Amino acid sequence: MKTKNIVWRGAVGKKVLALMDWLRVQGGVAIGFSGGVDSTFLVAMAQLALGKKALAVTIDTPLLARAELRAARALARQIGIRHRIERINVLAEQQIAANPPDRCYHCKKIDFTRIREVAQAAGIASICDGSNVDDLGDYRPGRRATQELGVHSPLKQFGFTKADLRAASRQIGLPTAEKPAMACLASRFPCGTPLTPRGLATVERAEQALRALGFRQLRVRLHGDVGRIELAPAELGRVLRRRKKILDLLRAAGLRHVALDLAGYRMGSLNAALPPG
Repeated sequence: MKTKNIVWRGAVGKKVLALMDWLRVQGGVAIGFSGGVDSTFLVAMAQLALGKKALAVTIDTPLLARAELRAARALARQIGIRHRIERINVLAEQQIAANPPDRCYHCKKIDFTRIREVAQAAGIASICDGSNVDDLGDYRPGRRATQELGVHSPLKQFGFTKADLRAASRQIGLPTAEKPAMACLASRFPCGTPLTPRGLATVERAEQALRALGFRQLRVRLHGDVGRIELAPAELGRVLRRRKKILDLLRAAGLRHVALDLAGYRMGSLNAALPPG
């Protein structure tokens, strides 16, 4: 990560400078850190602004892919921020394991309650998440939980879009600048489909297999024993050329049937039938 001789210019630069000023005023922050584009940028800025008074907290649950946990560890080391990993078995909570439409509310409530406890033990009063302006367009029941807990969303507050965050991340050399959008493994299951360790592991193995073949922006949505592959439209043409290999790998991952969604990858595609929130 570049920390010297950075000159912030233009609209994005103004947002970055406003964010840095805000972070310094807080005196210390604890950030829910997933290792994605948004939270990684916020963690990097907090480390630059606050040093040892900044803390990244990753909540390790069965809904977090192991590769994402490893990436979060590596990123925290690279950035140099204090990092805590807190393990919670959220599948022990029926309101999460049953996968209702408001599952994310219950999950975020548990996650950020723990983050607040960790922050308080460290003498930090300000808790932050990595939400940005683009998140306002999707179904996000977790927002209610973070609002109830008084969690700040400074990236949203200062008007950062995902494109802004990628551009700013690129400028300081963060490896997440081009990272595809990620989401917890629960987002691969239609609401009402129970979340089980076996189902979560199947999805994780299937997506790992596709990434090993070079596909980048993807989801494998699980509908019973059918895995529905969503890929970036530009990558759809490669699937048929590697059809046999993909079938073999995904069946080995635990899928009985494999389908390709011709509409391609859409963020939160399973939310289309849900009310806004």
